Amino acid sequence: MVQLRWPARLKGGSHVTDAPTLAIDKIALLGRTFPGLAEEELREIADLTRANTYPPGYFLCTEGAHEDTSYVIADGEAIITKKISEQDGEREIRKVSWGDYVGEMAPIQNAPRAASVRTLTECTVLEISKADLEYMLSRSPRMALNILRSTLVRMRQNDQRDIQELQRTYKILAQLDRNKLEFIEVAAHELRTPLTVMKGYINVMKMDPAVRGNARLLEVLDGIGKGTERFTEIVNTMLDVTRVDSDKLRIAAVPVPLRSVVNDIAHRLEADANARQLKIVIEHAPDTPQINADPTLIQKALFHVIINAIKYTPDGGTITIRTQPMTLDGNIPGAEISVQDTGVGLDPEHHELIFEKFYQVGSVALHSSSKTAFKGGGPGLGLAIARGVVRAHGGRIWVESKGHDEVNFPGSTFYLQLPLNPIPPQNAPKPAG
Repeated sequence: MVQLRWPARLKGGSHVTDAPTLAIDKIALLGRTFPGLAEEELREIADLTRANTYPPGYFLCTEGAHEDTSYVIADGEAIITKKISEQDGEREIRKVSWGDYVGEMAPIQNAPRAASVRTLTECTVLEISKADLEYMLSRSPRMALNILRSTLVRMRQNDQRDIQELQRTYKILAQLDRNKLEFIEVAAHELRTPLTVMKGYINVMKMDPAVRGNARLLEVLDGIGKGTERFTEIVNTMLDVTRVDSDKLRIAAVPVPLRSVVNDIAHRLEADANARQLKIVIEHAPDTPQINADPTLIQKALFHVIINAIKYTPDGGTITIRTQPMTLDGNIPGAEISVQDTGVGLDPEHHELIFEKFYQVGSVALHSSSKTAFKGGGPGLGLAIARGVVRAHGGRIWVESKGHDEVNFPGSTFYLQLPLNPIPPQNAPKPAG
């Protein structure tokens, strides 16, 4: 049994007076910390330790610091935390109390602290220096194995807690995602009816002789009509993404001539491209095959990818669309469509995330009713729909780019690979990356 007092000087330079004393049974404590060791070995470890008491709020371990001391909690409670970010602050890993061993991994690995340990109450600890820990580990293979086994058990328990926390978080996020999709679907359906009524009234007003003879009123109605059409497109996109995310896509496969589909989409977007002096170049390999797919879904996927290229290419740039035959994993014959732009590019950390619904890279420069304005805002659903369509056919989609640069404009290239015949999801090739 030993008695101890707080050290005369604490971290931060504060002094402590009139400190209480505490009796510690080191052998019982270390027996709890290192089960399996003989009493003689426990006494040897006890002789190497020194006891100290610290007040609440004291940092035994500081994340990122190079510190050589490990601690066995003899009395009181402490908390282990890890910094997530400046914005999100710290995350609690677990609380520790009598018999818990903390701070040993940094001395063993000769590395900075991976987490912080802060006292919650007045806390008494047995301190073990790095040199003494190394001596304990080298004292005998049996002692080293027991100490390391105890450490690995704690690490496994931490991992299990983290896995359980991730599972809980995943369930919550999945439910929130389902709620969001249900809301989007309900909202989109509710918006469709008034939009249909608005378009009907616009057509009726255009047929009125008084309106037809008034150029200014016709111009106003045309503006309202364009806004309504844009609104309808967004509503339909909202409905598309709910079907993609809820696995409601039903593929009605028929022969689809990819070259004709690409040509038609490019023709539809020609006026928008010309308005921004963008050049759309199409390069078809002579042996580009026809595929069996859902033509409506394929058109939507290609439309959203090409629109994305137009949106992030500055005025005067070039969009190059290529088609060619290729072979997917498993020697499955297919076709590849690539959409290359001379735009702002995309940093690697966004290459996967941009296919998630509502994901926006940075802040948009403009919230516009135009779907092709440079860096114009949108719902952030197009690429998510494209990925859902490609995957539903058993294909792959990904992006390649050297990075974001609004001076040199390195551009991006999106690749869509589709099998000649739709593949069931369980047999589809794994996504790239």
